[in-house]
Amino acid sequence: MPRAGLDQATVTAAGAALADEVGFGALSMGLLAERLGVRTPSLYKHVTSQADLAHRIAVLALNEFADAIRDAIQGRAGREALVSGAHAMRRWVLAHPGRYAAGNAAVVTGPDDPLLPAVQRVLASWTAMLHGYRLDRGQDIHALRMLRSMLHGFATLEAAGSFRIATDIDDSFTWMLDFIDHGLAGNQPDSRTAP
Repeated sequence: MPRAGLDQATVTAAGAALADEVGFGALSMGLLAERLGVRTPSLYKHVTSQADLAHRIAVLALNEFADAIRDAIQGRAGREALVSGAHAMRRWVLAHPGRYAAGNAAVVTGPDDPLLPAVQRVLASWTAMLHGYRLDRGQDIHALRMLRSMLHGFATLEAAGSFRIATDIDDSFTWMLDFIDHGLAGNQPDSRTAP
């Protein structure tokens, strides 16, 4: 019989919190059971395997991540949306490195996988960050890949403590956002056809 107060959502949330603490790669059913004060076999009443737990953490993480960006850019467009969304992403990754890693490691298993709408929500948030730049439709996917690559790279390097040069990290982040903004603004149809 499952322990009172312990259910699938509680186990998933506890696993996500533990992944943020110890790192997604170090997360194990044994550590999670210890954290929850139960024996490891008790967890299998709520999740079928460690892979199932990891997938559930990814779904939770991507929905939280999409919400953070959506909330940051609401009512904003162009540079303002880019900057607000980028800062929200950076803060979220720094606060939740294990969840973020889980989201990046997960793979959609089929059309009924709850990961699919979570991924689509993240893409919608990133697309909204770019909306005010009025890019040609054919360039949307390139801009999304560029934005994801740059923000992901910066945030994960920072979370890993990889920026060791004394220059202020916030200044570097601002410089990068200025660079992205200028590139996107310079790629709008009217700026490309100007003499």
